[in-house]
Amino acid sequence: RSVAFHWFCFVLNRTDDGDWSTQRSWVCLWNLDRRNLNPTQADLVLDVPAAVTSLSCHPTRPALIAGGLFSGEVVVWDTSRTQDPVLFQTGTSADSHRDPVYQVSWVPLQKKGEFGVLSSGSGGRVLVWVVDSDQNRLVLNAAYTLRNQQLPHSAGSKVCGSGTVGVSALALSPWDPDTFLVGSEGGLLLRCSFSSQVLAAGSPEDRSVAPRAPAVFSFRTASGPVHSIHCSPFHRNLFVSAGTDGLARIHSLLQADPLLSVQVSDSYVFQVAWSPWRPLVLAAATGRGEVQIFDLARRSLRPAATMATGGPDSTATCLAFNHQNPRLVAAGNSDGSVSIWQLSSDLTDQNPTEISQLEQLANQAAE
Repeated sequence: RSVAFHWFCFVLNRTDDGDWSTQRSWVCLWNLDRRNLNPTQADLVLDVPAAVTSLSCHPTRPALIAGGLFSGEVVVWDTSRTQDPVLFQTGTSADSHRDPVYQVSWVPLQKKGEFGVLSSGSGGRVLVWVVDSDQNRLVLNAAYTLRNQQLPHSAGSKVCGSGTVGVSALALSPWDPDTFLVGSEGGLLLRCSFSSQVLAAGSPEDRSVAPRAPAVFSFRTASGPVHSIHCSPFHRNLFVSAGTDGLARIHSLLQADPLLSVQVSDSYVFQVAWSPWRPLVLAAATGRGEVQIFDLARRSLRPAATMATGGPDSTATCLAFNHQNPRLVAAGNSDGSVSIWQLSSDLTDQNPTEISQLEQLANQAAE
């Protein structure tokens, strides 16, 4: 099963008996510029003795890949080291996740040009890891814990009890290095701050870094788990979220209610992403095994294109636009395959009025 995708690298997990805790994975990499590209044979395969649940390629060093494991560990591989590609890992300690790591991202650090690894999981913790050269491993640099009693309240929010919030989606703002967004298994959607100084309630004393409570604003909750969040690369206040209710919701960071809701599917939406080339184009991977492309510049909110990733029982689990070639978009499927499509120019070439249309969308009041 393909569970994570990053150009062009994806994870294949084998789960014959449904028990992820005992399964191994293969991280597969292809070079699409290779003359003799073989779609059935990866250029490099990383054999991982645990289930890999998330992936992220380094933004400036393409040989480095960060991965989150079902065991709660975070690993960094160096694909240029063919004999021993594991460069750094967190291991298991009081600081590490106790639950599957469902998302990893490279996050810029204070020193220009340096990056840490941000990880999150169902245990309600968001952690920032940096490289300790002396110990030659990843060590905890900052920790955040989301607890119900420390969440901000807003219209339609449903917060009860004192337990942790299971993080099911996370996105970094490309405009503000202090802002990140979190979606939860219970449908919560939160704006958070890395600079929060509020200590998290009920934190164990055996942690090397005191966790903080990062949530500063709550958006209107969804009716089920939030699977995906993505910030617009063209407007600092816009982001899109999607999940089990089949809707893609366009939000402004400045208000609780969504600006626009698009019916993507009558099934789950597992990932949603803005195009890096067209400000008003976004794509969604659905539980029906389809990738839907929407063009918000059109009068109709029906899909501008629909691509099937597999058979009638397949699920499109992840997708990604290519940031080098505007025509390419890819998606991973529940059967372990990856499909790549070439988009038409009307979905890749920006219109002269598109930025102003996006600005109008951002400035409108919520419906």
